[in-house]
Amino acid sequence: MLLKHGHPTAEAMVESTLRWIKFFEEEKFHDIVLSLKSADVDASVKAQNIISGKTNYPLHIGVTEAGTLISGIVKTSIGVSALLKKNIGDTFRVSITEDPLIQVKIAKEILNTLGLRERGSEIISCPSCGRAEVDIRSIALAVEQRAESLAVPKKIAVMGCVVNAAGEAREADYGIGCGKGKGAIFKKGVVIKTVKEEELVSELFELIEAEQNQPEMA
Repeated sequence: MLLKHGHPTAEAMVESTLRWIKFFEEEKFHDIVLSLKSADVDASVKAQNIISGKTNYPLHIGVTEAGTLISGIVKTSIGVSALLKKNIGDTFRVSITEDPLIQVKIAKEILNTLGLRERGSEIISCPSCGRAEVDIRSIALAVEQRAESLAVPKKIAVMGCVVNAAGEAREADYGIGCGKGKGAIFKKGVVIKTVKEEELVSELFELIEAEQNQPEMA
């Protein structure tokens, strides 16, 4: 195979896979799951695209040995998303050099982002920039961590300045819009209260959890 193709190309992976499928089928064995993965994003996506049109066996997709955290997330997200948006793939793995729990969390986020799995709250947060006058990164991470325990998932906006807060807060269930050393807590775009920076996260979740704990009206 290497003599024919020179290196593990997408075409080589597909040809090899089809040979093995034929071998097993001739032996009356059909409990087969296919996996054609490479550390090269283009080769992986191309091979998995091709094989999906040639067999009906379940297909495990992804980019193998994708690297460390940042590069691995980028490679996996690009490769897996390109396939899942075409309804290609039955299972996938985030194959990066990281704690398996982190791998699972990234996989869930990919599915959530593509609208294929709706579990957990969605956090909308702005990048760190010159307009932010609070530690927006720490606030966003704290909100994300607290949101994992919410009984009912919510869309929460965490904005580092008033420029972004007004627009984003209208699209979120709840939100934080920050100023210098303080911030406003929003609900559906309406300001509920303004509190000190160090109280933003606790006050936000006190509001959310209090409303979630209210008994439903008959």
